[in-house]
Amino acid sequence: MHVQEWLETVPPLAIYLLVGVVIGLESLGIPLPGEIILVSSALLASQHGEINPFVLGACATAGAIIGDSIGYAIGRKGGRPLLAWLGGKFPKHFSEGHIATAERSFQKWGMWAVFFGRFVALLRIFAGPLAGVLRMPYWKFLIANVFGGILWAGGTTAVIYYVGVVAESWLKRFSWLGLVAAVLIGLTSMLIIKRKAKKAQPAQPEPEPVPAGD
Repeated sequence: MHVQEWLETVPPLAIYLLVGVVIGLESLGIPLPGEIILVSSALLASQHGEINPFVLGACATAGAIIGDSIGYAIGRKGGRPLLAWLGGKFPKHFSEGHIATAERSFQKWGMWAVFFGRFVALLRIFAGPLAGVLRMPYWKFLIANVFGGILWAGGTTAVIYYVGVVAESWLKRFSWLGLVAAVLIGLTSMLIIKRKAKKAQPAQPEPEPVPAGD
């Protein structure tokens, strides 16, 4: 079953909680499809009035910020042995190559790596724990985390929601345009066929004049 089809069977309150929890767990370092859940929920909100997009965006933002902060605390306490343990549990996401790439990004960009990492799937998982492992000052991490979480979670919700509303409106308008176009095409075709049929008819012979009597 598709994610959105499954979400349609879930009550709104459960969707809010699901979005917040999944994004929070992803942000603290557990590889989960947080972005897929958020996009599907925002699209569903654009189609059903029961889901409030503002509440949805707030839950996603809270999950992102809280999850990242927990990930930071875990990374700061666990250090590099934590990354080694995660590499053993999730080799696809926490391989040495991925960790090295993320670490280079943090060393080069600092706070910006936390901020923009929110928009990159790999760095979104790494940002919190790796910032803690690298001992980034928490105040710097918190500023980047809060602004990144608000812009990513709130922005994604808003964009997908309004795109969905506009798309649905255009589809409804297109259905009427399609009906009108079909009627016009039908009438035009009928007129063309009638004209061709009239041209194809043989000309009626004119009556011969009656000869005058002698």
